[in-house]
Parts: sequence; C-alpha cells; structure tokens
Amino acid sequence: MHSSPVDQLREHGLSVTAQRLAILQAVTSQPHATADQISDLAVAALGTISRQSVYDSLNTLVEKGVLRRIQPMGSPALYEDRVNDNHHHLICRDCGHVVDVDCAVGMRPCLDAADDHGFEIDEAEVAYWGRCQRCQQTEAPTSRSTTQLSRSN
Repeated sequence: MHSSPVDQLREHGLSVTAQRLAILQAVTSQPHATADQISDLAVAALGTISRQSVYDSLNTLVEKGVLRRIQPMGSPALYEDRVNDNHHHLICRDCGHVVDVDCAVGMRPCLDAADDHGFEIDEAEVAYWGRCQRCQQTEAPTSRSTTQLSRSN
C-alpha cells in the first residue's frame, strides 16, 4: 500500500509542492504515461504548469526513487509509481499498450511471464513484446516501428 503523496515526497527528502503532487496524481491515475500526457493531466489539475517544470519534476522524482521511468524500444519514456519491486512489462507491438507483469521465478527466472494478460508473447528482453487482445482481434497486424518509420519518411 502506498503512503500518501505528501508522505512519499517527505520520505524521499523532497519539498511538497502543488506541481509535484499533481504530477504524482497524474502518474497514479495513468501508469505508463509519457511526460507529455502527464503534463496535460497536471495542467488540467492545476490550471497552469510549464512543460519544462513537469520534465524537471519527473527527473527529480525518478532520481529520488518516487517514480520509475521505463523506455521501451521505439517509445518515449514512460513513468509509473510502482517502484522497488521486481516487475516487468508487456508491451503491444501494434498499439504500444503497456501492462505490468510480475517476474516469474523458477528455473528460468523472468523469461516467462507469470500472467500474460491475454498477450501473445513473442520476445523477451526484460520487457515482454507481443500483441494485446484488442490488437489480436484486428485483421492485419501493423508494427509500431514500421508505422513510425513510414510517417517520418
């Protein structure tokens, strides 16, 4: 169970500010969000906050261990408040949906997901890559990296 956001900041030696509280609330409400998504949520909560302030606060919160930053291959950094445990992520190749998964233990630790959440897992590199249930129901799979490359050309 998480302590309150105010307590979390104080436990990590950080000043309690409205900006940091809004950012923590944004990450809690939308795990695996990008900095831009967090910024939009913080602006909605506070009325105004600069994007640079959000980026600076996120960096500080990660440095102090309040938040965790992950960066799946081909994706912007994502932020979550699940820290200090051994968990990994399932990432959909098509839509980029990210799901937490606990590390499996046994003969081959962390190579098999404890719960696949309906993904078809086809690769493991600390992060598990596959297709989420929604994307499996679409007819033609598209690779995010292929889509991103075609947009940049």
